[in-house]
Amino acid sequence: MNQRFIELGEGYGDIYELRELITSNQQRFTYGFVFISTNPQGQDVLSIAAAFKPASEGNFMPIYICREGIPVDSKRLKVFEQAVAQIEHTPIKMEVKHSSVYADRKFYYNHLISVLRLNHYIPPMQ
Repeated sequence: MNQRFIELGEGYGDIYELRELITSNQQRFTYGFVFISTNPQGQDVLSIAAAFKPASEGNFMPIYICREGIPVDSKRLKVFEQAVAQIEHTPIKMEVKHSSVYADRKFYYNHLISVLRLNHYIPPMQ
């Protein structure tokens, strides 16, 4: 199964797009994630993500993400948590390294996919 992060933005207006994806694809929604990291300035920032089952045809599992633009106590986090709660799920919170630690963003996303696989939130590579 091919899993890939699809970056919507940094969580400003795109949080509402992610909320819409969750509510309109309730039957495909699997998990919501809140990734907590510390930016180079020492501030805690959040990334929020939603993983969906593959479409009826194809072997692609999308994980939509708003990357590292959300402060810890933000209304945008509450919008995400409410959208996930409406479909009777609870977001999973994890501490991860900030993307600036990696030489390339694709390495950051590969690391996150590995962490999600190891914790059995997404299926193993086939």
